[in-house]
Amino acid sequence: MEIPAPRRTRIQQEKRELILEAALEVFATNGFRGSTIDQIAEAAGMSKPNLLYYFRRKEDIHETLMQRLLDTWLAPLRELDDVGDPLTELRSYIRRKLEMARDFPRESRLFANEILQGAPRIMPMLEGELKTLVDEKAAVIKGWMRAGKIAPTDPWHLIFSIWATTQHYADFDVQVRAVLGPDRGGDGRFEDAARFLEQLFIDGLKPKS
Repeated sequence: MEIPAPRRTRIQQEKRELILEAALEVFATNGFRGSTIDQIAEAAGMSKPNLLYYFRRKEDIHETLMQRLLDTWLAPLRELDDVGDPLTELRSYIRRKLEMARDFPRESRLFANEILQGAPRIMPMLEGELKTLVDEKAAVIKGWMRAGKIAPTDPWHLIFSIWATTQHYADFDVQVRAVLGPDRGGDGRFEDAARFLEQLFIDGLKPKS
């Protein structure tokens, strides 16, 4: 019988969170390959041996961050409710994704960096948990189409398009602010984006009379 791992103390958990927060900044800035245990330890304000007590390898830190990120990233999609009004559900999903782009830009860049490298460390997550959930929600969207509640479209590419347009505001935030300029590039840019994307997607998905 497998012996359960000993429960972490409050201080141990706080140290792990400190390391993960530091690692998020380092990975988001330098990518996985450009980051080192020494950089993470320095950012966390602890010695390298102390850090290695909590995480034996850089890969272990990265894997923990990516699993957390995927859980957070998929939460809005999990909430897409098949019994709700389709246009309301999709409008809410777009809003939630934009809120995440605003609130979690480092996490978004970390994920984008991993994908651009070919997802060598998270492919099982993509082919497993992510694919299963997307297939499940694509079936929900297909059901809405069959019921005549939204216009026919490809549900998988609809989901991909929402990802692409909302995460743009995290991954390319510097570009967005530079092009919009000081008058339009402030915090209100996310609300402007939300209104535009709602119009783009929702108007296109309304059933044709």
